[in-house]
Amino acid sequence: MSRIFPLLTLIILSLNLPGYSQKKKVVFIILDGIPAPELESISTPNLDEISTVGGYARAFTGGEKGGESETPTISAVGYNSLLTGTWANKHNVWGNDIESPNYDYWSIFRLMREAEPESKLAIFSTWEDNRTKLIGERKAETGYLKLDIAFDGFEKDTVRFAHDTEKTYLRKIDNLVSFEAAHSLKTQAPDLSWVYLEFTDAVGHRHGKSPQLTSAIEMADRQVGRIWEAVRFREENYGEEWLIWITTDHGRKAPEFKDHGGQSDSEREIWMISNAKNLNERFFSGKASMVDILPTIIEFLGIPVPEVQQENWDGASLLMKK
Repeated sequence: MSRIFPLLTLIILSLNLPGYSQKKKVVFIILDGIPAPELESISTPNLDEISTVGGYARAFTGGEKGGESETPTISAVGYNSLLTGTWANKHNVWGNDIESPNYDYWSIFRLMREAEPESKLAIFSTWEDNRTKLIGERKAETGYLKLDIAFDGFEKDTVRFAHDTEKTYLRKIDNLVSFEAAHSLKTQAPDLSWVYLEFTDAVGHRHGKSPQLTSAIEMADRQVGRIWEAVRFREENYGEEWLIWITTDHGRKAPEFKDHGGQSDSEREIWMISNAKNLNERFFSGKASMVDILPTIIEFLGIPVPEVQQENWDGASLLMKK
């Protein structure tokens, strides 16, 4: 004991030295197609808890309305604006078919891999194209980027997840994805993770503003709660510092909240929730946008970025300067 005690004391004291910094981790979550007014009108205890730690705000997507960067309020387009910090006139994804993405604008995953080659990258997704087409895994154009953990593709398993008109199979996949994401974050702690859940968008298209949409949002909140619990577990037991960032990819056309893709205010309106305690004034002003998320993650992680990439970003960090 006489030898162990001084060693433990040295370790504990080292955690308080000026040069010491916690290991930083990021998980960002996209909950597809949830209008801000609907989110704000129902009980979402897990999202509320995260926003109490950090903050909640409305924001926008869709680029500059009527300008060169005007971007369709379509799902894959929004995801890629988050991933690259650019609007569609740069990343060249204009629809869910993802025909010709411009990989010259690096995704957050490539930026992380290039800065820290040993970093552990993960995706947990109800849509496989997020990994294979948007991130461009294993493509020459992305430097043969490979993720360490990939949990997706279940929408193609029509035996286990038989497709139905109400698309309840997506609800089952979302549930599976959220459980696996929580388990993986708790046990493997990837450095950068993307969780994508789709069912809320499917319900919105079919039912619009409805009890069904309310129920789907409440379920999404419970799914986020699993992931949030894993984040808190890691912080409390491993001394890590985690950034969790949750958003939606687009709004919906008012008043029915069924469709999207256009440039109406309600279709362009999104929202953001984070546990970050140092969110800046622009975050809370309603002027933040989808393309601000990538620079925010980069600033939190503190990783170097090639100047040519950073110059191309259309957004800026939503964290207060130190």
